[in-house]
Amino acid sequence: MSTQIRGSFHWMKSLNKSIILNKIRMDGPISRADIAKQTKLTPPTVSSIVKELIESKLVIESNQGESSGGRKPTMLMINASNFFVIGLDIGPKWLRAVIADLNGKSYDSAIHHIPASITEQLLIELTTDTIESIFSAHPESQEKVIGIGIGMHGVVDADAGIATYAPSLDLRNIPFKEVLEKKFNLIVKVENDARALSLGEAWFGKGSNSEHVITVNVGRGIGAGIVIDNKLFRGKHQIAGEIGHMTIDLSGPLCDCGNYGCLQTLAAGPALVKRAVKSMSMHPESSLHSFKEEDITGKVIYEEAVKGDAFCKEIFEETGVYLGTGLTNVIHTLNPERIVIGGGLANAGDLLLDPIKATITRKALTKEAKETEIVFSNLGKFGTALGAVSLLLVEMFAKAE
Repeated sequence: MSTQIRGSFHWMKSLNKSIILNKIRMDGPISRADIAKQTKLTPPTVSSIVKELIESKLVIESNQGESSGGRKPTMLMINASNFFVIGLDIGPKWLRAVIADLNGKSYDSAIHHIPASITEQLLIELTTDTIESIFSAHPESQEKVIGIGIGMHGVVDADAGIATYAPSLDLRNIPFKEVLEKKFNLIVKVENDARALSLGEAWFGKGSNSEHVITVNVGRGIGAGIVIDNKLFRGKHQIAGEIGHMTIDLSGPLCDCGNYGCLQTLAAGPALVKRAVKSMSMHPESSLHSFKEEDITGKVIYEEAVKGDAFCKEIFEETGVYLGTGLTNVIHTLNPERIVIGGGLANAGDLLLDPIKATITRKALTKEAKETEIVFSNLGKFGTALGAVSLLLVEMFAKAE
């Protein structure tokens, strides 16, 4: 049946099928009668579509439910572990990959370093090799893979499946969708990494119960994925969420984009390290002096801060203030109910979260804005790859109105 699914993705996306699939996903085990009642579809329509979904092995029948006076109804549930999606997170430095089922359960993962001098062709080859290695490691799952999702750093044309500009790699117009669909005969979805992470949070993580949620990815750069009314917002030209290029300090450092004082020049991982290295000479008491300059990383600064180094704590405090300032601007612009922070710096925990919250409390306009929920992602370092998995799932499962 997997070949049918690969060849008929649009069949799964028909409105009534998607509504029924999503109802079973969200509320299963559920009976046919309850599906009809809750979706306003007619019982014959529900029965006909459910029959197709069972034949496709995408839906299975489970134990019988409670009777309301007649025969016990047969319950339905998604056969999540029978189908898989490959998700890729292509960042400035690392390519991370997972193979996961329809519930987001990861069955395997891989990580590869991306050289700074990589070319378009070599990046495509690395991506292709990674996918092939997953297939080789899981031959029994190969025929059950329904698609490939990619979360790519930088500017992405999601409709065309092209990475139009990857600033940290200095690459442009990488045709991932065209190349990979031809190579693997699978549906391929490509999205900006922060937006992919935001979908992953909405499906599997801290954003799953929020209609208006922003996920901010803070690593080597800073980007945001915006979900409004449960829908991903890209903007007219697909650059919505590039909050890393929000100007915070007109006299600040030069950014890769050519502007000065962008948020990511002040609060991203490399900026934190650069500020520490630049200022440590004024703090001879700091334990950072026991490290070679080239060995000082965000992780090292965090570990020394946890041990009690006052200077390292101060570096995180400053970073949190910058982030809090940027997030206050986001709150005033979009008014989300929740902001989820992911990426490498999210591992800093309260060292970063406390000054972020304090800054928002100090700067936000209203009591409600000051109380905007700020949480860290719990999806881990493969969160964006899982978000890439959800790029396929959001196509399969439409939200029932």
